[in-house]
Amino acid sequence: MDASDPEDFIGEEMVPAPGTADAAGMSRGEPGLPGRFTWRGRPYRVVGVVKAWKSSGPCRSGGGEVYLRRHWYRIVTDPQAVLTVYFERQARSAKRPKARWWIYSACSRPGGG
Repeated sequence: MDASDPEDFIGEEMVPAPGTADAAGMSRGEPGLPGRFTWRGRPYRVVGVVKAWKSSGPCRSGGGEVYLRRHWYRIVTDPQAVLTVYFERQARSAKRPKARWWIYSACSRPGGG
């Protein structure tokens, strides 16, 4: 499995492990990519970042401003997976304000190469 394999849409929340956020990223005003997280009840460890980028969108109150909406990361994990994850700068739900990290997609080729 590598970063160029086809991906499947996931769209599920990932739960960061407390105390594992990337302090260097946070010092730059970015979210702290968690070093470990849980997805579908299984723990994962981030072993590498393949790519990082940002996306923006228009003001939601009707103004002409453009705001940074998401921080994206293509990561490699242990157990072995290549995932595209993102952090939402504004929580989707007031009922779950801490749900900000999401798995967008995963490589679709099980076992890799």
